[in-house]
Amino acid sequence: MAAAFAWFATFLPSASAGQTAEVVFPWVPTLGIDIAFHLDALSLLFSLLITGVGAICFLYSAEYFHNDRRLKRLLTLMVLFAMSMLGVVLADDAVTLFVAWECTTITSFLLVGFDHHKADARYKAQQALLVTGMGGLALMAGLIIMGSVAGTFRLSEMADFAGFTSDPLYPAMLILVLIGCFTKSAQFPFHFWLPGAMAAPTPVSAYLHSATMVKAGVYLVARMTPMLGGTEVWSWTLTLVGATTMVVASFWALRQSDLKLMLAWTTLMGLGALMLGLGGGGYYAIGGAMTFIVVHAFYKAALFLGVGLLDKGAGTREVGELGGLRGAMPMSFIIIALAAASMAGLPPFVGFIGKELIYEGALHATTEEIFVLTMAVTANALMVAVALVLAIRPFFGTFRAPHASPADPSILMWGGPALLALGGLGLGLVPGPFGALIGQITEIVRAAPGAPELKLWHGVNGALMLSLLTFALGGVFFWGVPQLRAALIREEDRVPDSAAVYDILLNAMRDTAAWVARTTQNGRMMSYLRVTFTTLALMVWGAIFVGTGAVAQIDPDIPLFHWGLVIAIAASLSTIIFTGSRLVAITALGGIGLAIAVIYVLYSAIDVAMTQLLTETLIVVFVAVAFTKLPRAGTGALRIGDAIIAAILGLGVTFALLAVLGSGLEQDVSSFYLEAAYPQAAGRNIVNVILVDFRALDTLGEVAVVLIAGIAALAALRAGREMKK
Repeated sequence: MAAAFAWFATFLPSASAGQTAEVVFPWVPTLGIDIAFHLDALSLLFSLLITGVGAICFLYSAEYFHNDRRLKRLLTLMVLFAMSMLGVVLADDAVTLFVAWECTTITSFLLVGFDHHKADARYKAQQALLVTGMGGLALMAGLIIMGSVAGTFRLSEMADFAGFTSDPLYPAMLILVLIGCFTKSAQFPFHFWLPGAMAAPTPVSAYLHSATMVKAGVYLVARMTPMLGGTEVWSWTLTLVGATTMVVASFWALRQSDLKLMLAWTTLMGLGALMLGLGGGGYYAIGGAMTFIVVHAFYKAALFLGVGLLDKGAGTREVGELGGLRGAMPMSFIIIALAAASMAGLPPFVGFIGKELIYEGALHATTEEIFVLTMAVTANALMVAVALVLAIRPFFGTFRAPHASPADPSILMWGGPALLALGGLGLGLVPGPFGALIGQITEIVRAAPGAPELKLWHGVNGALMLSLLTFALGGVFFWGVPQLRAALIREEDRVPDSAAVYDILLNAMRDTAAWVARTTQNGRMMSYLRVTFTTLALMVWGAIFVGTGAVAQIDPDIPLFHWGLVIAIAASLSTIIFTGSRLVAITALGGIGLAIAVIYVLYSAIDVAMTQLLTETLIVVFVAVAFTKLPRAGTGALRIGDAIIAAILGLGVTFALLAVLGSGLEQDVSSFYLEAAYPQAAGRNIVNVILVDFRALDTLGEVAVVLIAGIAALAALRAGREMKK
């Protein structure tokens, strides 16, 4: 992972200058689908975070799971997840993007449910899978519509297409794509799965919630902004959803006593801030959002890993059980204090620069300025309060810890978090090289020139005043944390809970599925046949009504003998319907097969006729044996209903065949087989040549299916005999 980070870092100068790199592998050329990867400044930023933070989390995991046999499984899953995330951010083809997107869903499910022996971990993993999987399906539909409208599935070409926002399908595209992004990045009202994902081990939480999975939705919103952005509905949707997520998460972060859960809710705050910035549209707002992506990755990964240090060294993550640990665990204190300072947006950390840009974006917002400012200041002030809780409560006051002698773990665990915490300080002091990349990303997302300058001091301006107000309000909120927490606990049952709604919907789906299963899977073969043939009849007639082709006319010059065969088939069919004897019905069924075989002979298909005769003989024998085991035939309404279903399906198939014959089918395929059968396969029997040469793999598959079915039937018969014995 570190090598991948170093390799991506070599692209920094060229990407900051606006250059790109591309790799394309043809996949389904006839549909215009390729395995295409595109590296520009935006994808490079995320690639660096995925590999850089990933390398630190991998190193941390090795020590965190020291002497644990599950370490190899964890690292394997994390590598697969990292590869999936790289696929998301580097994909330049919509289909490739969707495949990688779903791979992140599956691998994150396995990571969240890593402790699968725990029922809670399994439930939380399933919750994350269902929510993000649902969003993935919506995203797939949105990408398909976008590809159809633009005439290409290449994202770089879609970015140059100017007709998305004026297309009648724009609302559908916007809704579907944003649902996919909101579910993946845990935006309100889909936010509840992210705190539940804390069931994952600490290094997994640090990786998923700082630099990877939850940022995938933010990345895609940024990537889609040149295509779907620039409209009021786009800006307002992102602004309202982002602001709501920020404020809701801010209060619930203060409600938590588990430091890991507290960080999970602050992750939601950060993701809401990113959506709010992307909804702003201006270069300050976009630049602030892109800067905050890096800010959040650095401090959030450091804080998650720092909380893991506390858990290992002191024996708990409960803030009420910790205190006075700065002397016993100095490295943990320094790491968490530095990361919390960046989270609070204190100078000279890079978090201060990001917050200033967010406020500048709010001051220049294209939507309602007062609303955006109010939400941003409130959420950031609450974030300051949470940062103070993280930095002060475990390390100051009366000494408290479950372990009698708490101590920092080894450097293999605290070295990575320390590097991340110091990185937030270093980028704040020297933002220049980093600023060039952010500037290029801002231009890519806005699809227009102009980017903010990244520096610590912009003079005394509105953003600075808002920062000072934020710090003051944050101090007030911190002072009132006990009262706020008590109030939130009192009102918890009265507040609508998205997780409860999820449980209600999930239980309703299960109940509905159980009812459908009881109704349709009742163990009665006739019920299954009725459902199958009714569905088939509806499909056939639906195709007939949708189709516009002409119906073939019956040739009036058909020989009399051919009409005799048709009459014989009709007579046999009538016998099957009206006879009261099953033996007579079986005999009539064989008569139909014999008449069809004669038709094949008349058209010189001798081999097909022989196959028909053999097949018909076997069918008659099997049906005769099966009839001895069947219950008595139904009477009355059931027989009438069966007759109606059969008549509708039969007429539908008849009209469908006439429509196919009258549609003027292209003869290219037939002509090819006629011309190529002898020269290429040395065979004059075209049917045989098709089966054993041109479509040999199909035939092999069919033979394999028959063989497997025979083996299964033999095993079932033997098992039945043993049970009788």
